[in-house]
Amino acid sequence: MTKASALNTIKAPIEKELKDFDPYFRNAMRTKVRLLDVINRYIIKRKGKEVRPILVFLSAKLCGETNQSTFTAATLTQLLHTATLVHDDVVDEAYERRGFFSINALWKSKVAVLVGDFLLSKGLLIALDNDEFDQLKVVSESVKDMSEGELLQIEKSKKLDITEEVYFDIIYKKTASLIAACTQLGALSVNADTETQEKMKQFGSYLGIAFQIKDDLFDYDKQAAIGKPTGNDIKEKKLTLPLIAVLRDCSPKEKRWVLKSLKKHNKNKERVQELINFVKEKGGIEYTREKMHEYKSKAESILMTFPESEIRDAMIALVDYTIERKK
Repeated sequence: MTKASALNTIKAPIEKELKDFDPYFRNAMRTKVRLLDVINRYIIKRKGKEVRPILVFLSAKLCGETNQSTFTAATLTQLLHTATLVHDDVVDEAYERRGFFSINALWKSKVAVLVGDFLLSKGLLIALDNDEFDQLKVVSESVKDMSEGELLQIEKSKKLDITEEVYFDIIYKKTASLIAACTQLGALSVNADTETQEKMKQFGSYLGIAFQIKDDLFDYDKQAAIGKPTGNDIKEKKLTLPLIAVLRDCSPKEKRWVLKSLKKHNKNKERVQELINFVKEKGGIEYTREKMHEYKSKAESILMTFPESEIRDAMIALVDYTIERKK
């Protein structure tokens, strides 16, 4: 299935919801501060595939019928996700994201931080204005997890002592927690029972972990298909699963070489390439792909507990797309 046809399959059952969501989201971003309005219009233009609202709408339809509460949840998660991207670019000193200049590249870091704060507070206010206190609780938990995950990764990157268990803790908090919030909120918005909400949260958690593992594999992709420089994680001394798996099984001498490469030669292009080749030769990529498929299967198993439907097929297509995507 091509990328375009996969996305069409995923979006088909929620076409109306996505069409209605666009003006709803634009309205949520509106402000009387001219500078902020200009930046918000720039953000809307490059908003990407809107995976999180798609997840909210699909999850809601899997468990019931979409309503005003579902649109609030979709807006809340998209605002929160956008805020985290803006803040991440400041933290990472990144001046480009998926082919576009970042907010901090165009308007400097101070403005970018304030824009991120605005988006976050706007999302929280939308939940409060609509009396969606349960949604607010779910999202606040996710914000806490994301912050903890980023800080845990920074702490561990300094010590270079990330185990596989810690790695999965980091990627759940950094990435999967928000995706799990999206799928849980979809179920919550249509008043699904607690058991179903938990099931959908677990589905989102598995999907989010598979999604992040796929992102980490891109770092070892010669094509650098996502526009991210090959070996970028290595340059930033980030230990991801391919390298963690290899470190666990290599000899003490090899381990010393790997750690020295990360600590002292992480900016050296040739050494970074040697490290990438070493990870490939030692089976780090194969092991990581196996883990990704393991979480893909777990996500699909949860979907199979629901009756067969166009919605379920779309969600299975979304799981497939998550690990087959090229960027």
